[in-house]
Amino acid sequence: MGRPLRIEYPDAFYHITARGNERKNIFRSNRDRERFLAYFESASERYRAIIHTYSLMDKHYHILLQTPAGNLSQIMHHINGAYTNYFNAKRKRSGHLFQGRYKALLVDIDEYAQELSRDIHLNPVKAGIVEKPEQYKWSSYQDYINVNKSSKWLCTEFILSLFSRKTSVARKQYRMFVESMVDVEYESPLKNVFASTILGDRSFINQIREKHLDRKRLDRDLPDLKQFNEMPDLAEIIKQAGKVLSEEAPLLKRVQIYLCHRFSGKKLKDIGLQFGIGVSGVSQASRRVALQIKDDKKLKKKIDKIISELSLSTV
Repeated sequence: MGRPLRIEYPDAFYHITARGNERKNIFRSNRDRERFLAYFESASERYRAIIHTYSLMDKHYHILLQTPAGNLSQIMHHINGAYTNYFNAKRKRSGHLFQGRYKALLVDIDEYAQELSRDIHLNPVKAGIVEKPEQYKWSSYQDYINVNKSSKWLCTEFILSLFSRKTSVARKQYRMFVESMVDVEYESPLKNVFASTILGDRSFINQIREKHLDRKRLDRDLPDLKQFNEMPDLAEIIKQAGKVLSEEAPLLKRVQIYLCHRFSGKKLKDIGLQFGIGVSGVSQASRRVALQIKDDKKLKKKIDKIISELSLSTV
């Protein structure tokens, strides 16, 4: 298996996971977890890493991480490398602690900050370790709801600010947001991953392709890279949506706009010209359909069919 694609640039956000080699525990004691968190602190001091959320499980961990200096590899080499050295020295062992390289998903933070942070904080609940996320000591959730005094290296302000400008109100609203899904089956945002590399819609993917992937790199014969060249055009999306929703004219145009916005990678202005509407009209139509899909299972099924026919699945 080839090395995973890494895209690094200043102020990028990543969802990071790493698992124990041979599915073994990477944390065997509370002291291990404390030491691992200490490397978060040193990574923030030395390499300007910003940790937004985390959850340390027995066999793996999740982190939502920001890199102001565009130095993800340096940060993760420090965290995983230093922890492996500590773990091996303590147990008088040698060899790999983690299963291959860590997995880093580049995240469209404007779209996924809230959902992704919730998903990370609900990990111990989904694993059956605790009934409520606030009961788990080894995640950042207690810091978010003010049970613990936050460590200096942990940044809770950014995600909380998405709920309210007033911190006390934001903490209450965030708690409600997370705990509303405690006993509910929901689709993980991590199912919307493109090329095993990016969590974001097609406009975000297109932006990354244009700004951070040069032509020579895209021409390399790697499966993850080849997917960046497979962007559908507007006419193709409009045609396929018309086939599936041919008898639902009032809905068709809005769905076409939504799909073009999400998957074509075209600018809002270009999509608007295609449909004879303005930029704000594109955004509003797309947002309405996105909200409608959450409550209308039949519509979601039809849209999933269009996505499948266009081979646009980002899973």
